[in-house]
Amino acid sequence: MYIKKTLLSCCLLGAFSSLAADHLTNSDPLTPYQWHLNNSGHNGLTTNTVTGEDLNLLNTDMQGIKGDGVTVTVIDSGIELSHPDLVNNAITGSLNLLTGTATPTDNTGHGTAVAGIIAAQENNNIGGRGVAPNADLVGFNYLDAQTMSSWLQSHGMPLTGSANSRVYNQSYSSKPALFKNVDAEEHTLSLQLKERVMQQVSLNSNNGLGALFVKSAGNAFYQYTTFFGDTPFQVFPYEQQQPFNNAGLPFHNANLSTDNASFWNMLVSAYNANGKLASYSSVGANVFLTAPGGENAQSQAGIVTTDMSGCAAGFNTINSTIDIPLQNTGLDSHCDATAAMYGTSAAAANTSGAIALVMSANPQLDARTIKHILATTARKLDGSNAGVDINFTDANGDAVSYNAIPGWQQNAAGYNVHPFYGLGAIDVDAAVAMAQQTTALLPTLQVSDWHTANTELTIPDANVNGVQDTLAITDNLTIEAVQLKLSIDHTRMRDLAIELISPSGTRSVLLSPRTGLINATGTPVQNALLLSQHFYGESASGQWQIRLIDTDNGTSQTLLYNEQAGLLSINDTNNNVDGTLLSWSLRFYGH
Repeated sequence: MYIKKTLLSCCLLGAFSSLAADHLTNSDPLTPYQWHLNNSGHNGLTTNTVTGEDLNLLNTDMQGIKGDGVTVTVIDSGIELSHPDLVNNAITGSLNLLTGTATPTDNTGHGTAVAGIIAAQENNNIGGRGVAPNADLVGFNYLDAQTMSSWLQSHGMPLTGSANSRVYNQSYSSKPALFKNVDAEEHTLSLQLKERVMQQVSLNSNNGLGALFVKSAGNAFYQYTTFFGDTPFQVFPYEQQQPFNNAGLPFHNANLSTDNASFWNMLVSAYNANGKLASYSSVGANVFLTAPGGENAQSQAGIVTTDMSGCAAGFNTINSTIDIPLQNTGLDSHCDATAAMYGTSAAAANTSGAIALVMSANPQLDARTIKHILATTARKLDGSNAGVDINFTDANGDAVSYNAIPGWQQNAAGYNVHPFYGLGAIDVDAAVAMAQQTTALLPTLQVSDWHTANTELTIPDANVNGVQDTLAITDNLTIEAVQLKLSIDHTRMRDLAIELISPSGTRSVLLSPRTGLINATGTPVQNALLLSQHFYGESASGQWQIRLIDTDNGTSQTLLYNEQAGLLSINDTNNNVDGTLLSWSLRFYGH
């Protein structure tokens, strides 16, 4: 019987494929410009796009799978719930965290744009449509009220309307200049509380089906802004006497943010309409998947989505220059849409919409099984991307090369992995087809104890061989993610690369070198937390190796700029003593 069902499904899928049109057929005037839904190679408002670089959802759409019965919570700047393209999908449960009312006022348009990418209504002759146009929406203006109480309410605890959500979209990211000590007294209670809540909601909400927390990787590939006290500073690299030159490496690795190193957050990077990493997208070993994020719409294709109603607010206003190409179409006379949305915010929203489609295709599957299906069906994007090699002069004066960003590699479990793209680009049709045939859930999640090595080891300056250490692991787990916690004494953390190598030989760079880390003078990095997705499906058992490499003898530095303070230089003197790896620990999530 199972074989017959599989064959029937394959035949039906083939029939849908042969009948599929070149575009999504509906009455929404801006859908032809929504390349992230169906990239035909000519549907960017400012430039052509590359055919096929999209979510691949035509067959899913033709089957009538639209996200029905799935609630997505948008944790953002708020949502304009009365927007004509959102109002029919908005359900009870939204909350204004400032006023306590059910109207999470959006003062920027960001949350409204995110909500539209996820679940704008289709076939209503307005704007475009969402990835999951029949999904339900709940919104919180958390970015206006970032307290622990607001975080708890918006992330599913206590049991408010949002606790019924299957997907929590977090289109925001932090960009710290320092690692956080996750075991420090001032952080540990809040971090532990957040972890417990996310675990509870992820595994036990929705009558045991759980939920997925989707999160943006960040928009800081070339530079970022951080605060010293209340003063903002732009932080950027300086290499070979050139500002913003970082030897092709990400300046702000996504693993620097502690919440990005949480197992419970599904981290998403962004790709553009040409099928390449978006120019701004933060990346790292903790990225799980990649999704359409677009580029600045004035130069390349952005994401068409909902905007604040009317021409006085939001992205698309009567005086706006960023949406002129959209205005020139004459298809949005009320300024209710924008084509200027882009970022890992958009990538996260596309991911949340895709998850809603897969969940609605088989409502019996729990969240972890859905996540597994997305990983298993992800496609290899930008397949020729070979990563990034950097050249430097070592401490002996010799020219050496180091593979700082590995290219695509297939791990021992057969999954393709890349620091830019995680396990690959979301393929909705493939995921839905697999979900429809899946009857067994993943085994119960197990979380190992921390395995720790306390031997102090010297990290030699400007030495491509670095320092290595090993840990013997006996946990018999199939890996879903690996966390690394470590303490390091080093006066130029930006020089360091941190690698983890599995017993099967898969090499993951958890911290790429030349990052925008700013050391606190004389203070070692204590209990920094990082995460890797690159061992997905491998066995945890065996000898694990850590490797730390100092990749600079002092030729690069970090610049800070503030209008009042002017231009400041830090990390401009090479460390005069070798660094020290003080301790490191591993924890495994799996089954």
